Amino acid sequence: MSLLFEPLELRGVRLPNRIAMAPMCQYSAAEDGLPHDWHLVHLGARAAGGAGLVITEATAVLPQGRISPQDVGLWSGAHVDAWRPITSFIKARGAVPAVQLAHAGFKASTYRPWAAERGGVPDALGGWPVVGPGNEPFTPGYRTPQALTTAGIAEVVDAFGSAARRALDAGFAAVELHAAHGYLLHEFLSPLTNKRTDGYGGDYSGRTRLLFEVVRAVREAIGDEVPLLTRISATDWLDGGWTAGDSVTLAKDLAAAGVDLVDCSTGGISPAAEIPLGPGYQVRFAAKVRREAGIPTGAVGLITASKQAEEIITAGQADLVLLGRELLRDPNWPLRAAAELGATPRRPDQYARSA
Repeated sequence: MSLLFEPLELRGVRLPNRIAMAPMCQYSAAEDGLPHDWHLVHLGARAAGGAGLVITEATAVLPQGRISPQDVGLWSGAHVDAWRPITSFIKARGAVPAVQLAHAGFKASTYRPWAAERGGVPDALGGWPVVGPGNEPFTPGYRTPQALTTAGIAEVVDAFGSAARRALDAGFAAVELHAAHGYLLHEFLSPLTNKRTDGYGGDYSGRTRLLFEVVRAVREAIGDEVPLLTRISATDWLDGGWTAGDSVTLAKDLAAAGVDLVDCSTGGISPAAEIPLGPGYQVRFAAKVRREAGIPTGAVGLITASKQAEEIITAGQADLVLLGRELLRDPNWPLRAAAELGATPRRPDQYARSA
């Protein structure tokens, strides 16, 4: 039997297998952050291809929390209506739809990757003022943030809670918080970017305060039966930054606060980081957090082969594997993996001849 294709129970939700589609920004939203046919086909194809959990791209809780003007959001009833046919299709294929709620912080208001321009989008071209824990930009060329006030922080926390309630209305069955890759929640966690001297800065307790306020607001909004995941950057890959040891401590505290799985990515807080890319290069962080914090984890990062994914699960390094670029290359990767591992694939009847 393949453990990769065994179900995973998270609170009141049963994932049909241990394969998740990782959040991947598409920078293709309609005006005002509304998803549309592109997102239906993009996400729906991976559900039809056999992924057990399909997670949306970073979905902004506020308009100013978008990475680019083309990012999707979930800050209004119009977004709820736009997401409903997408979540309905994912469920009909036997997969679990999840939303990744996010705020881009000082990495907001930027051009999408394939634009000729780089860096911050000015107001005259559809950009907006950005915020962060302090006044330092992510890198030269990005917009200079305004340090969030206590009132501004409260608005962010409320926005996450409100977006989580809308997520349930929109048909999502799980929620992930984006506290990684140099976006707002990660900016508050990392000592490299959080230089505040008030109650939201300083030591571990102060720097994690915003994240735990968001966790509490979201858990209250979604109730006790809906799984709550949190994506973290398990290391900043820089001296003086967030460390793997910090991540173990954080994971223990997240579990106590009602988080069900920690999705372990890395990096993103600074372009100066040197990240040693290679097959499964981040799996060891998922394994460490799982082993030392006693919480289920997700492994992500250049996982491409079925045997590689199977070994991650069977070795107890993680409870879930998240595939990104490999699912862009092959939406039917889970069906192929099932055949290679001798498991029974969840193939749509319409595709039965492909066996």
